Amino acid sequence: MTPKIGYLLPTRERVMEGSPDGVKLIQLAQRAEDLAYDSLWIGDSLIDRPRHEPLTMLAGVAGSTKRISLGTAVLLPALRNPVLLAQQVATLDQLSAGRFILGIGIGPNNHQGAKAEFVAAGVPFDKRVGRILESMQLCRALWSGEPVNWEGRWELRNATLGPTPYRVGGPPIWMGGSSSGSIQRAGCYFEGWIPDPPKAEQFREGWSKVQSTASRAGRDPTKITGAMYMTIRIDEKAAAAERCIEEFFEAYYPGRGEQMRLSRPWYAGGALGAAEYLLDYAKAGASHFVLRFAGDHEDQLEKMSGVRNQLGW
Repeated sequence: MTPKIGYLLPTRERVMEGSPDGVKLIQLAQRAEDLAYDSLWIGDSLIDRPRHEPLTMLAGVAGSTKRISLGTAVLLPALRNPVLLAQQVATLDQLSAGRFILGIGIGPNNHQGAKAEFVAAGVPFDKRVGRILESMQLCRALWSGEPVNWEGRWELRNATLGPTPYRVGGPPIWMGGSSSGSIQRAGCYFEGWIPDPPKAEQFREGWSKVQSTASRAGRDPTKITGAMYMTIRIDEKAAAAERCIEEFFEAYYPGRGEQMRLSRPWYAGGALGAAEYLLDYAKAGASHFVLRFAGDHEDQLEKMSGVRNQLGW
């Protein structure tokens, strides 16, 4: 299978820069579609790393594009009421004619900013894994269009959701994260895995575990997508590219930029090296890349398009 290339819209960066013009972000999305990118993605955060609300922003993108897939990388479902989330996702899937991919995550365990988001939203930080799993089960039940009776964290009596998603059963759900728990959840319950391990061999090991977990759960592992989230800066001046990456991480993660840079996958350098970097992960099993660019996005979109042509993808 030829790997797919996705592009993360810079909603966080635009808010950081004080230029959150949604129209310009949509223009970047349109440019990515013109360059034949396969997918567009938006991250999620409330007050930890403020940015545009992803489902709202993707609704705007859906109305301004025709072909490209749309996804969240990744949404934090635990911050949201699942009944409302099910309605929002169904509406977005209808607006995009079935182009939406719901990437989800639980948020980091050891970061106070992440915990503060849960406090601000009035949602318990503890036991959020169970909350997310139940939330996704409830969403899928509501997406069926059949009356739902539910007793758990939420209670529903003969509840019917409208509209149902464009795709029968709802959009594919991809589990984010590289932890053993994320691997187990992806293999047991979801249609994709979207981690960010810093080495291709780590992806290979995790992907093998996702597939074996799926098999043990009686699922077809070939129906699960292995995706990869990474940060890229293409510049033939390698030293300048690395400085750009360092500055990007410092600005994006105030006070912990170096820590994040050392523990996350990134590439800085020329086009040939970028092709080799992506190819290593593809050989390890990644079939869909979600790329977060550092620097001028128009420039990086063009350069990565050239890298893709070089790879024959």
